[in-house]
Amino acid sequence: MRLRVEFTTEPFDLEEAPAHALVARGVVEAAELDSVDVGPFGNTAEGGADAVLAAVDALLRRTLDAGATRISLQLNVIGEGEK
Repeated sequence: MRLRVEFTTEPFDLEEAPAHALVARGVVEAAELDSVDVGPFGNTAEGGADAVLAAVDALLRRTLDAGATRISLQLNVIGEGEK
């Protein structure tokens, strides 16, 4: 199964990326994902189910530890046949 996760972390700071946003970027860039798109107002990553779910777990835990007060995410199945 292939998954796509879209997420944002808050609070926003338009002047400088907050620590939690930098941590989120580091988590998805270090994960074994097929594609990662990081932007100022939203982030997207795709890959096999195990890799995406592991990245989401790390993302939630590490961004909260780094000061995120809200994490919004959407997870979609985008394909079958891959673990």
